[in-house]
Amino acid sequence: MAIIAPGTKVPDFVLKREDGSTFTQDDLKGATTVLVFYPFAFSPVCTDQLQVYDEAVSELAAQGATLYGVSTDASWSQAAFREKLGVTIEQLSDFEPKGATARAFGAYFEPAGMTNRALVIVGPDGVVMWSHLADSPGDLPGVNLIFDALAEARPA
Repeated sequence: MAIIAPGTKVPDFVLKREDGSTFTQDDLKGATTVLVFYPFAFSPVCTDQLQVYDEAVSELAAQGATLYGVSTDASWSQAAFREKLGVTIEQLSDFEPKGATARAFGAYFEPAGMTNRALVIVGPDGVVMWSHLADSPGDLPGVNLIFDALAEARPA
């Protein structure tokens, strides 16, 4: 399955926030959102990725974008991960049904039963502006990809 293509309306989905409340496609409306799909909390590359991205949160916010981390970890694992790293990026759980949202976005790595490493930028209208699927779950996409994609999406 390929990553969701730019120009595609975001599919219906339900993720869980740390407090147990739901996060759906309706929460994307009216804002530019970057969904950061990552394989596992506490894994080395995921740790590096969230720390690097967190350093850029204020710059991305200045461009009108909000980041959310998405993995198939349970919410409590994600909360512990976020707290241990000291990052501010809100975590969204795709735990049950496992990977349903990642599958809908084309960001699920079936051979290992986990979220692949992918980035999806959704515009305020709920339409995908840009997407990126790493060549493998071990590849860390630089935050510059997000900045470049946001710059390209801005009207001239």
